[in-house]
Amino acid sequence: MIVRLHLDKDDELAQHLTNRLNSPLDWPEGGDLDTEHVARIAAAAACEVSYDHAANGHLVDLFAALPLPDTSEGREFWTSLSLAGGDAASNIDPGNAGGPFFDRLLDGNETGIAGRVLSFLEELNDDEHNAVADVIGAALDLLGGARYLGKLWLRDAETTAWHVVLASRRQYDTAEDRERFLQAWRNA
Repeated sequence: MIVRLHLDKDDELAQHLTNRLNSPLDWPEGGDLDTEHVARIAAAAACEVSYDHAANGHLVDLFAALPLPDTSEGREFWTSLSLAGGDAASNIDPGNAGGPFFDRLLDGNETGIAGRVLSFLEELNDDEHNAVADVIGAALDLLGGARYLGKLWLRDAETTAWHVVLASRRQYDTAEDRERFLQAWRNA
């Protein structure tokens, strides 16, 4: 069964299937699938991956809005960003990011890019933050107000990267961890 091939018995989807839907991972053994079970399994699978993939996809989309590194406009942009962001910019600079920066998402390193974005933003001082916002906003060139647009891009990148990092932490939660959490709140 396709779902079983991609499940770790301790991950959230497996626990949802076994505990909430009463569907053992080796199910059905000679049994028939009905539409309700197929729909519930599909919905559970979609919910399990959608948050992680959506956050990572959005992070990629944010970078896709910037000039491409292998163009003359991109080289100028990334040079300007490096000058504006100082040492912090090395966290996301295409030449320093280790080659296939976004290919790592496909290889399962979903927090690597998010971690670099968060490190980049954390290391910027206020002046560098404003200068980086100016560079990014000017490159977006949507509605004017370069600094404002750049700050929106930075804020969105930070929040999205945080979502990726937080979601990756949750993948190690077990049913016992969730029950301990719920019980702690019940007892508070």
